[in-house]
This record gives sequence, C-alpha cells and structure tokens, in this order.
Amino acid sequence: MPARMRPTVLIVVLVALLVPQLGGADSGADLYLQSCVTCHGRGGSGVPPGGKHFGPPLQGVGAQAADFYLTTGYMPVQRADQEPVRKSSPFSDAELRSLVQFIGSFGGPPVPHPRPERGSVSEGLELFTANCAGCHQVAAEGGLVVGGTAPTLADSTPIQIAEAVRIGPYLMPRFTRKQLDDRQVDSIIRYVQLAQHPDDRGGWGIGHLGPIPEGLVAWLIAGAALVGVAAVIGGRAP
Repeated sequence: MPARMRPTVLIVVLVALLVPQLGGADSGADLYLQSCVTCHGRGGSGVPPGGKHFGPPLQGVGAQAADFYLTTGYMPVQRADQEPVRKSSPFSDAELRSLVQFIGSFGGPPVPHPRPERGSVSEGLELFTANCAGCHQVAAEGGLVVGGTAPTLADSTPIQIAEAVRIGPYLMPRFTRKQLDDRQVDSIIRYVQLAQHPDDRGGWGIGHLGPIPEGLVAWLIAGAALVGVAAVIGGRAP
C-alpha cells in the first residue's frame, strides 16, 4: 500500500468505528426527547407534580432502573398517575440499548448480571417465602395488594428480577445488599425459574396454589362420587 494512502485508510477506519457509537448516543438522546422528557425533564431532572405531566428525576437511577422499566414495558405510560403494567415495549432492541445507555449516563448503578446457576433452590424458596410470597404468592403468580397489583413473575427474566429487587418498582420495597446479597438474589431467581416451569406430576396444577384448592377439588369429586353411589344403591331398593 502506498504510504500516502495510509492516512486516508486510517481515517476511514476510525470513522467506521466511531459513527455507530455516536449514532447510538444520539439516538438515545433523541428517543429520550421523544418519549421521556415530558415527564422526566431535560437531563433527567424530573418534573414536579402540579401539571398534566410529571415524573421523578432519573439522575442517579442508572442503567439498572432504566433497563427494568423499559424492557418490561412499564415505561412509557400514558398517565403519570396510573399503575404501570407489563406489556410489550414500543422500542426495538437497538433502541432499548441506546435509551438505557443514555439514561445510564445520568449516573447510577449499571445493569446487573445475576448468576442463578450458583444459587440454591431451597434457599431461594425460603427467601422468596419470607420476602416476596406475601404479594406475589409462593407460586410467583402475582396477586392483589392494597393500592395495586403484584404482577406475576411468569415472564420475568433473571436480570429483571435482580433489577426489581434493588430498585423496588412501584409498591415493591427495595432490598439493599445488606438485606439480600447478590448470592441470595441468585437463589431467589433460581427458585422463580423453577416456579415458572413447575413439574406438575399430578397432571393438573390448579393454579399452583397449594393443598387447599387441591383438597377442595378432591372433596368435590369424592362428594359427587358418593352421591352417585348413593343414588344407584337407592334405586335398587325394593
């Protein structure tokens, strides 16, 4: 290659490497202006209540919170006072990455990387029962709570579960590492993964609510059988 062509080639290579990064940052900023700034303000400063649109500041929440709320579809919402519900995100995967990266630039914790394979199912069951089942049920299928709804965890990914534990979305309390360390969170995630794919050896899970509904069904079937037998015996009487 001629020596005079080398600087040109070097410039082309540098531009090729830098343009995607700049484009990602710009697209994240553009997406924020289009979908977030109305409620969260410029630079993530937040918008105080009092008007039609308001929302908390995003400075310091980090990529962790942004990734959770955006990948679950909890954000954006139509009204700031409505309870967020899980839904498909309006953003593509590339847009999500750009937007999470942009909000993460305001400061705060990064997206966690849990390792449920190192967790314990038995410990996870114990921790989930003590800290989560009161709202989400022991089967992780969600339920009603005062002031809102505890969502099912059927579609939650390991990363989303780890994020929720640390940020405490909506009515959920936030757990610090002193309350639940990362290894314990791994165990909780591993248990939830088991609950997401239960081994229904009996054939019918009946909502995986435990022995009470199973007992009720057994009594109903047994009662119907007894009534049927009594009717047959009574019909044979002279």
